[in-house]
Amino acid sequence: MPIPETIQRAVTDEGPISFSEFQNLALYDPDTGFYATQGQAGGRRGDFMTSVEVGPLFGAVLANALDTWWDELGRPAPFVVVEGAAGVGTLARTLLAARPRCGAALELHLVEISAPLRAQHPDGVTSHLDLPEGPAHVVVANELLDNLPVDLYELTANGWAEVRVGAHGEGLAEVLVPVPSDDAAAVAVDLRLDAVEQRVPTGQRLPAPRRAEAWLVRAVGLLEPGGRVVALDYFRPLADFIGLEADAWVRTYRHHHRGGHPLDDPSQQDITCDVRLPVGPTDPRTSSQAEFLGRHGIQQLVEDGRRIWAEKAANPDLEAMKARSRISEAEALLDPDGLGGFSVCQWGP
Repeated sequence: MPIPETIQRAVTDEGPISFSEFQNLALYDPDTGFYATQGQAGGRRGDFMTSVEVGPLFGAVLANALDTWWDELGRPAPFVVVEGAAGVGTLARTLLAARPRCGAALELHLVEISAPLRAQHPDGVTSHLDLPEGPAHVVVANELLDNLPVDLYELTANGWAEVRVGAHGEGLAEVLVPVPSDDAAAVAVDLRLDAVEQRVPTGQRLPAPRRAEAWLVRAVGLLEPGGRVVALDYFRPLADFIGLEADAWVRTYRHHHRGGHPLDDPSQQDITCDVRLPVGPTDPRTSSQAEFLGRHGIQQLVEDGRRIWAEKAANPDLEAMKARSRISEAEALLDPDGLGGFSVCQWGP
């Protein structure tokens, strides 16, 4: 596939560009970016599957969580909830369909950078290109942070070098640009090297998720007292990056399958990076997705589904079929080797 003109122009005019700039153009350019032109989650035509697309059970559990947090905050009205990277609004639809107790007070704000996806948001929500000004009580980010562009660095025999993207014939290639000695301390801070005790070996690559850091600072800054930011994603402690090749934590996806190298077919595949911990303005409280869903009532919802199915199995209607599907949905959401192994990080109380 030819390189999109925006990327070709950037590497030609500017020389090797940062990986984060390349990723931003490849994913989010409004004319040629993956999310602007084709990429989306779920379904037969989707490129990847998130917990939201498994079925309505995830939204029903999150509705339970919202009710709990609403109670803890003293039942404010309006109860302002912001969802980052909302896609076509699937999570909002399932939340509303679950009819949470906070529903009458609930004010949903969906943030989505892609205009075609934003145009599909459901009625009754407010759509945004970027985070609203606030204030908010809850900010939810389901598999957002791993898609925010990252800078990459590699430790060479001569110190840290930035992994940049430059032109190579008719394609693209990685270019290692030494970090000036005056900038080395700042890079060490951005990489959070103080959070890892073991020696970083020569040849090791590490991510600097500066945009995720900035997003979290902004999201936490929106919160009313007692509010929280909840992010569900591929989180990995910094120590777990040590010893891994970069392709273990920088991945591409297309049509539900792993793609090629990130520089292959730019704008034709999703590019994600595991989110390094620590990240954000403060250390978050962390649990697995399975633990989070269990804490907010997934097992009770499944048992309710079994009961409804048992009552209507002889002559099942749509309600019965939806109730029956909760069993398989729960299996997928709680699978420790799959979605259940995701981490949930919370900033707030």
